[in-house]
Amino acid sequence: MNHIIGKPVFNPYLPSYEYVPDGEPHIFGDRLYVFGSHDAFGGRGFCLNDYVCYSAPLSDLSDWKFEGVIYPKDSDPKNRDKKQNMNAPDVIRGKDGRYYLYYQLDRECITSVAVCDTPAGGYRFYGYVKWPDGTAYGKKKGDAYNFDPGLLTDDDGSIYMYTGFAPASAGFRFIMGLHGGTFSGGSVVRLSDDMLTIEGDQVPTVPGEHNAVETEFSGHGFFEASSPRKIGGRYYLVYSSVLSHELCYAVSDSPTGIWHYGGTIVSIGDIGLPGVRKENARNFLGNTHGGLVCIDKQWYIFYHRQTNMQKCCRQGCAEPIMIDENGHISQAEITSCGLNKGPLPAKGTYEARIACNLKGKDGVFAYTRTRHKETGYPYFTQSGTDREDSGDQYIANMKDGAVAGFKYFEFRGETRISVTVRGEGKGKFIITTEENGAAAAQIELRPGSGFETFSTKLPLLQGRDALYFTYQGEGYVDFREFSIE
Repeated sequence: MNHIIGKPVFNPYLPSYEYVPDGEPHIFGDRLYVFGSHDAFGGRGFCLNDYVCYSAPLSDLSDWKFEGVIYPKDSDPKNRDKKQNMNAPDVIRGKDGRYYLYYQLDRECITSVAVCDTPAGGYRFYGYVKWPDGTAYGKKKGDAYNFDPGLLTDDDGSIYMYTGFAPASAGFRFIMGLHGGTFSGGSVVRLSDDMLTIEGDQVPTVPGEHNAVETEFSGHGFFEASSPRKIGGRYYLVYSSVLSHELCYAVSDSPTGIWHYGGTIVSIGDIGLPGVRKENARNFLGNTHGGLVCIDKQWYIFYHRQTNMQKCCRQGCAEPIMIDENGHISQAEITSCGLNKGPLPAKGTYEARIACNLKGKDGVFAYTRTRHKETGYPYFTQSGTDREDSGDQYIANMKDGAVAGFKYFEFRGETRISVTVRGEGKGKFIITTEENGAAAAQIELRPGSGFETFSTKLPLLQGRDALYFTYQGEGYVDFREFSIE
């Protein structure tokens, strides 16, 4: 099966105006469905919008269909006033053939459940995960704080729910603990056939950083974002580590452990790849969350990035991963070509928003530590309001030394490249095929209030290469798109 039919597939994989982070990919029938939380463009908090769903045929992952709102936030009896936001969800098919949506309201420490006859709903409220005596899971002493639930169906039909939240800060744990729940790390429970009632005990999975000292998880302790899969007869638990910018994984021979640290699957700044550290991260840092899926014998990791110079305006991306004969997953590089199953064709027009590397002259900053927009850095943004299909997402505020990198393209002797920019900048784009590499070409730019296109000859490149655009000059430019011909 070749899932590149017509259009190339790139990151972010959903429309430019869509902000669906925490993506959990699942195959139901012959389609790939992505379930996630739903940020608002320009919103001041996480997960402000109703749950939506997108799906694509397995034969063409460029053909994403908007399935609509699958679950409005006021569907939950505890949220009729819509004052709580719905955090990262997961969906699983029950033994009765129906589909169950698991989620947590942001000021509750319990897991809510909704149900639907089809994968992309509308879902209707069903109940709360509970102990056999009816007490909601999360309300008893010692219960995990029910954050980011992830679901797994084992080969024998048993269903497990993984959850937990373990910030490293003792102060943050105390504040969140006012709502109930404990923060020792990840946890797992087994669910009965009713998809609500717990059978047996809560079992710990990956320890939080405050419990991971002198263990194999030290430095990569559990923070959030449990996402379980069974691969090759073993159990894999993807999670966001205490570093937040990375998704790690743990491995076990049992759905309830003992768990062993596997490594980093992806970092949104490529931190951990050879030569890449926090101080020279390739992209702006923030949290990330996602899961694994296998399509046509190729495994992918889904994750998200930050935009609009905010920690809570996030978009979904995906990368292929390699799993060796011993079950080890190598860290993936963040790219622009993600689900494309190979480099993008070096022919045609591409939006600047598909840049996988973006930094200013002084590097990057962590969104989680930024309260105000930093005028010295470039960032992804758009015109218009939330969910307005304006089609003009772009990179804003590229000042002297700012770099936008795109990986990868398959070159076959193309001879010209053009860029579309606007702004007060008077300078040039230096184009290279390696970060800090020798110039392959340069494009002179001039100030303008509207978007204008400038072009130059491009040397005859052959094979797989990256493109880096470094701005040199005065003022700033907004970078909308580039074309290769």
